[in-house]
Amino acid sequence: QVQLVESGGGLVQPGGSLRLSCAASGIMISINALGWYRQAPGKQRELVASITSGGTINYAESVKGRFTISRVNAKNTVYLQMNSLKPEDTAVYYCYDMQRGYWGQGTQVTVSS
Repeated sequence: QVQLVESGGGLVQPGGSLRLSCAASGIMISINALGWYRQAPGKQRELVASITSGGTINYAESVKGRFTISRVNAKNTVYLQMNSLKPEDTAVYYCYDMQRGYWGQGTQVTVSS
């Protein structure tokens, strides 16, 4: 059974940083494509960043240069480093197994002064 468990969300001031983690079980992240999505209140869920098994990375235009997706295969964990956070980054962030369609439970990120 695939499980994706996110952690690392919280409240941060504009300009601050957070690192989200997605610990996977039931799959090997080294041979799967995984993505980070987010959903703000009243908005559709959107792709933030993704990484394929071959290491190809894509980012939403709104986060390019500020967010970095990475993975540590030995820990079976995918990370999202978020820098220079803005209030518009406030959302629930989800980890997603792009090949099997599994979602994590989400972690809240709030950017506010």
